[in-house]
Amino acid sequence: MTTTQHNTDKPVRKRLASLDALRGMDMFWILGGQSIFAALFILTGWTGWKVFEAHTLHSAWHGFTFYDLIFPLFIFLSGVAMGLAPKRIDHLPWLERKVYYRKAIKRLFLLCALGVMYNHGWGTGIPLAFDEIRYSSVLGRIAIAWFFCAMLVWHTSLRTQIITAISLLIGYWILMCFIPVPGGTAGDLSAAGSWNAWFDTHFLPGISYQNRPVDPEGVLSSLPAIVNALIGVFAGQLIARANQIGEWKTAGVLFAAGVVSVCLGWLWDLHFPVNKELWTSSFVLVTVGWSAILLAIFYALVDLSNGQKLAYPFVIIGANSIIIYLASSLVNWTFISKSVFGGFINAVPPSWQPVMAVIALLLVQILLLHWMYKRKIFVSV
Repeated sequence: MTTTQHNTDKPVRKRLASLDALRGMDMFWILGGQSIFAALFILTGWTGWKVFEAHTLHSAWHGFTFYDLIFPLFIFLSGVAMGLAPKRIDHLPWLERKVYYRKAIKRLFLLCALGVMYNHGWGTGIPLAFDEIRYSSVLGRIAIAWFFCAMLVWHTSLRTQIITAISLLIGYWILMCFIPVPGGTAGDLSAAGSWNAWFDTHFLPGISYQNRPVDPEGVLSSLPAIVNALIGVFAGQLIARANQIGEWKTAGVLFAAGVVSVCLGWLWDLHFPVNKELWTSSFVLVTVGWSAILLAIFYALVDLSNGQKLAYPFVIIGANSIIIYLASSLVNWTFISKSVFGGFINAVPPSWQPVMAVIALLLVQILLLHWMYKRKIFVSV
């Protein structure tokens, strides 16, 4: 992990504000934004808030909610960042390539280690019990998807990358729906009988999430997640050529491509259900579709329409997304917010207190991120 504080005498490449803003919007819901709808329901009694609140929870199994998009959107955006400045390194001498490989491997293992930390590592304390660790994590999957995506971008042509993405989605579909699980049946997409459960039982070290038979960040489902990153690369490459294509046309192409992908995903859902925990191929198409749509909207509003000031809270969250994501697990923000703003919260009528508590929780985090952003302190991996 590196903390960079930029010097004024050093030229700094301009960040794509919409990328930070969209990443920040994604993180906003993890930081506590998902509680706002329940608080608004208590305040107003309007049942419509319950509809919105339902989308701040993951789908029970098959299906899709807004909250299911948060994780794959992160993977997509990691690909976008790579696609903004793609490079082939396979023509370079080994000594020059070795620098890239070393950084990629370091990033892979560091993110995986931070993922274990986010999961609270050895929850049972000392002595260390390696079989009681949950090694799978959100950060670990982001690391794996980014790593294999980087290897493809660094060593293959765009044509090969497209063929790889299609092959992964179709191959995963064939395996999941047409090839029998050892001791089971073909097409079993249940939590206990799927190929994912079989792989996690035989190849996943440590424990699974809540000791379920299939881990939502398990072994097999990491393969289709690579496609989320790859399509993010394609979107980043498109934005990188916006000056040639036309910036508004670029936003339009991204939006249209996203709509097509969402439609294809739901069409595939008729045979291969949209499912986050299994990370089905239809889920990939739906999530990259919505990711492209959101990127197009944020690109148009933030970068093309100069909406950076309005998007500032999201921008500062996105600029330090890794550090605030880790802090969401390791720091008791509720205690801090009550310590700082508890008097204000208690001073308002009871019906307003849940809303004020959510605002206070978000405010203490945003104030810290504002301080870091103004001092150009960006923590990256």
